[in-house]
Amino acid sequence: MTNSRDFKIVFMGTPDFGALVLEELIKNNFNVVGVFSQPDRPKGRGKKLQPTPVKEVALKYSVPVFQPKSVNKGEGFDFLKELNPDIIITAAFGKILRKNVLKLPPKGCWNVHASLLPKYRGAAPIQRAIENGEKETGISIFNMVEALDAGDIAIRKSIPIEINDNYGVVYKKLLSLAKEAVLEFLNSFDHLTLKPQNEEGASYAEKITKEDLIVDFNNDAKNVHNKIRAYDPYPGVRSIYEKEEIKIFGSEFSDDLLSIENKEEPGTIIRIVKDGILVQCRAGAVKIKEIHFPGKKRISTIDAINGKKLKLLGHFSPY
Repeated sequence: MTNSRDFKIVFMGTPDFGALVLEELIKNNFNVVGVFSQPDRPKGRGKKLQPTPVKEVALKYSVPVFQPKSVNKGEGFDFLKELNPDIIITAAFGKILRKNVLKLPPKGCWNVHASLLPKYRGAAPIQRAIENGEKETGISIFNMVEALDAGDIAIRKSIPIEINDNYGVVYKKLLSLAKEAVLEFLNSFDHLTLKPQNEEGASYAEKITKEDLIVDFNNDAKNVHNKIRAYDPYPGVRSIYEKEEIKIFGSEFSDDLLSIENKEEPGTIIRIVKDGILVQCRAGAVKIKEIHFPGKKRISTIDAINGKKLKLLGHFSPY
């Protein structure tokens, strides 16, 4: 019987999601011999190069970190071969691994993916699940193949998505679940039962575009709510209010709001309530609690009403 703590692990990842999975491996004394991450990129007003969150964790624990343009060829692949890994684990790496990399480690290449595969393969599984009104999502760890997120599944764990959970809330739940799942995966490696994915149930979480971030109140209230919360707290959905582009956050929904009937056109502020505003949709209304005006801080919609930035019967419209 093999001891997974003896495995030479190469980890590949880039953002916070990957960083927290990596740190969980290191803290639990798994043998991470090297880390690959995407190149540093300029951020902020000064456009200074900033290390990726995964790189920061690697440096914190003195693990060798590599940031080649490609891990599939050239010096990137040479680095990888020198490390001679038993297993490769990826989490939000953002790069496709080719056959030569996938065949390299004897224990395989495994990806930690933030959906219940085969649903929501691809770049934005959390946002798309919320936007589509899914009632659950989860973490899948699967054996990587050349096709996108299509390999056999070793671990699949789920969490509920509550009706008012936004992206930030679901993301935190999934981070906790991912850390739990990757430890379970390695600790039970010799006893894993792999399950092929059902291709008939496959769906794809396309990369987010600017057009995805436009909210149109000429939809049912529940669909509008799902759109807003899928991109809250970042990057926020956009709308036009009285000829000014704004961002909307803090959406709330209940069945009571779906039954609201009003003769005003969709996008109209029809009521001011204790903790927000009600905006008319094609069917029903949605509560909005926060708003962001250009060049200003994000504020509550009640503060915006009191400051005369918003008003009863004011109107939001798509572009």
